[in-house]
Amino acid sequence: MPRVNEIKRGQVIEHEGTVYTVRQIERSAPTARGGSTLYRFRLVAIPGGERRDLTFKGDDQLSEADLVRRQCEYSYRDADGLVFMDSEDYTQYVLGEQVIGDAIGYITEGLDGIYVMLIDGQPAAIQLPQSVELVVSETAPVMKGATATKSNKPATLETGVEVLVPDYITPSERIRVNTETGEFMGRA
Repeated sequence: MPRVNEIKRGQVIEHEGTVYTVRQIERSAPTARGGSTLYRFRLVAIPGGERRDLTFKGDDQLSEADLVRRQCEYSYRDADGLVFMDSEDYTQYVLGEQVIGDAIGYITEGLDGIYVMLIDGQPAAIQLPQSVELVVSETAPVMKGATATKSNKPATLETGVEVLVPDYITPSERIRVNTETGEFMGRA
């Protein structure tokens, strides 16, 4: 069992009977004598996507979860949910829309770099790539002088997700979007 100070971002841990993936770690060292370093973890439950913040001391121990990650590609959507195909052995995994949650807005046909997380051989969640490329389907027209000032406007992407983009972005442009924060990263 690893100690808290050995846990890295992206690792999967088990705490109080629930499996979590570590999304963010903040370290704080108290200035008082005898104070131990505290680690604040931002966790996301697998399955379900429930977010939770927990604080541990550096000497605490956590158990790593028995989880398998398989690299997959999104294939199609059917009545049961979204179908992902394993990149190595072509096994198909079906996950319901409620399991995928908000991540569904970043999934397009043929998207690869997705990891399906398996607990006891059953698909439980997905992990998206850090960023995806999507096409802007609708946004306000370019304003004159938009390059002189830095302002943002809302844009609807091909999957229905809304993000704020710079004024110079026009419909039908491909842009990169951060899948964790939902922020515009640049043109593709």
